[in-house]
Amino acid sequence: MIDTNKSWLPSRIGLRLLLGSVGAGAGWWIGHSMGYPTRMALLGGALAAVGVSVLDTLKGHELLDWLRNPEPPPPQLPGIWGEVAHRVHRVIRQREQGTARERDRLQQFLSGIDASPNGVMMIDGSEHITWISSVAALHFGLDPVRDLAQRVTNLVRMPTFVQYLAAGDYAEPVKVPMRNGQGTLSITVRAYGEGLRLVLSQDVTERERAEAMRRDFVANVSHEIRTPLTVLTGFIETLASLPLTEVERKRVLTLMAQQSDRMQTLVSDLLMLAQIEGSPRPSADKWCQVSALMQRIENDGRGLSQGRHELVVSESPADKPAEIAGVDSEWLSAMGNLVSNAIRYTPEGGRIEVCWRLMSDGSGEFSVKDSGIGIDAEHIPRLTERFYRVDGSRSRDTGGTGLGLSIVKHVVQRHDGVLRITSEKGKGSVFTLIVPAARVRLRHA
Repeated sequence: MIDTNKSWLPSRIGLRLLLGSVGAGAGWWIGHSMGYPTRMALLGGALAAVGVSVLDTLKGHELLDWLRNPEPPPPQLPGIWGEVAHRVHRVIRQREQGTARERDRLQQFLSGIDASPNGVMMIDGSEHITWISSVAALHFGLDPVRDLAQRVTNLVRMPTFVQYLAAGDYAEPVKVPMRNGQGTLSITVRAYGEGLRLVLSQDVTERERAEAMRRDFVANVSHEIRTPLTVLTGFIETLASLPLTEVERKRVLTLMAQQSDRMQTLVSDLLMLAQIEGSPRPSADKWCQVSALMQRIENDGRGLSQGRHELVVSESPADKPAEIAGVDSEWLSAMGNLVSNAIRYTPEGGRIEVCWRLMSDGSGEFSVKDSGIGIDAEHIPRLTERFYRVDGSRSRDTGGTGLGLSIVKHVVQRHDGVLRITSEKGKGSVFTLIVPAARVRLRHA
């Protein structure tokens, strides 16, 4: 290591004076024998100075060669050239360390952007891709490495996006269908720097679906309530404007009561659904007896059926009474909805089997099997949607609100269970609730 605090100037001057004096002395000694001591002394001093300069120049060239390719360590040179090499090498090393730190910061920043659930793509003034996140690459169908420096409009052929990018008005985002046609992409462009642009993409498929469901929900609720209100309004006008016999008056009041009950049931189901969706997941430390649930379900079912169906309720094994964890009112609502649906859609004289079974893996299974009208396979995936009806007119005639199976689905999901539906048109249906083993235990005596 060269001592950078050492002053090299006096030693360098002194060395040159010493070598010049030695050269002059040698020249004077030789010239004295030849009769020209003064001239030879000057020549000797000049030759010594030239020799020192040549050596100095060679050292400078060695340093210059290293500067052309400063990758290896600097040459070990004495004097000023050694200190220059040392200082240049230190500056280069500091610059490389600073560059490495900045590169690491940039990589961390880009990694943070890449971890975002939204897509980010950077393009230059000529619309060439300078960087793209993995999410944006997925959104636009690009390769984060291979497609760098490519013109984005040559790779992304979405007409709406191309027009949006070319228009230059980025005040509002634009929505385009995703490449696979299975969703919607929201794209926003932001300008920055000198002609640079940031393309932000977001998958809004779920948001669009939720918004569509909200619109459908509001429309369905409005329709479901408007129908009985229209009937009630008509009956009220009839009672107010027409003289009715006692029989007619009783019939009108009975129909009005039915419509009122229908609206009350609808509001009750809506409140139940809102309560289920807005409350936290039920804990697994509150237990309810399965036998008590089955007894209440049987009583409610027989009251609804009024003897029109053969209702069979069983609990297996009978000698091992079980308990399930969760909110008993929610379990009762879910199980009761399945039984009431079976009664509504099973013709008079049909058979309905309600069964609880303890499975070998410790889980529980509650099933409702009916001999009713059955359901086509195409409708089964949508049965748990709110207000979805296979036959709307028949559902309303039987008193259904279109929310029962939606309530069942939410209750089962909140209790970590599974709802299974099997049905065949004209051959009845089987609705099964699977209660996980973590929420089932044998009742202690």
